[in-house]
Amino acid sequence: MTIQDPESYLGPYVEAQKEHGSDVKVTLWANERTQRLRFRVFTELVFFTGKRVLDAGCSRGDFAAYLLEQDQRYARFVGVDGLPGVVDFANRRGLGGAEFHAGDFVADPGLLAIGDPQVVAISGTLNTMEDATVLRVLEHAWSAAGEALIFNFLSDRVSPEAEPQKPPSRRLPTLALLAWAFEQTPRVVLRQDYFPHGHDATILMRRD
Repeated sequence: MTIQDPESYLGPYVEAQKEHGSDVKVTLWANERTQRLRFRVFTELVFFTGKRVLDAGCSRGDFAAYLLEQDQRYARFVGVDGLPGVVDFANRRGLGGAEFHAGDFVADPGLLAIGDPQVVAISGTLNTMEDATVLRVLEHAWSAAGEALIFNFLSDRVSPEAEPQKPPSRRLPTLALLAWAFEQTPRVVLRQDYFPHGHDATILMRRD
């Protein structure tokens, strides 16, 4: 499988970091409220307390902070992100039990196995990737996850009222990702009810 040029999936975040530094806008989320809503859906589907968690595309460490805020105290939290400056910011936050590593897990999928994670979480990270790259990441993430993989993405199964998605983010083939998930395990959950018009989707996969 050909590896997508890192400039195409990391480039938008690099540019955002140049403009916003370590501000929440570096995540390319529309705003902090929508970011927290996606995190809430994760915690409604997975109980993270006592788990070893790996956050692929952790950015500023906001998901670790959210879990601590919600009193879901993980056993260990490992974040991996391709922006060293943002990773430095995450480490300086002093989030208990959390550590953050700089690296490109698309090119080096071994990064997804740091800390022997029980749960691998991917929030927002797939939005700038091509379909083949997304599947590559998910395959390695599923291989690394001891118990569960949970990820969200911009769904292509939106209602006609939804506004067109603007680059650099792109919508992904929801039914194809769901079919891939079912090829790995029968224990699959799809949520697409938390934003208007089905804008965003979350898939949870559990091992038997």
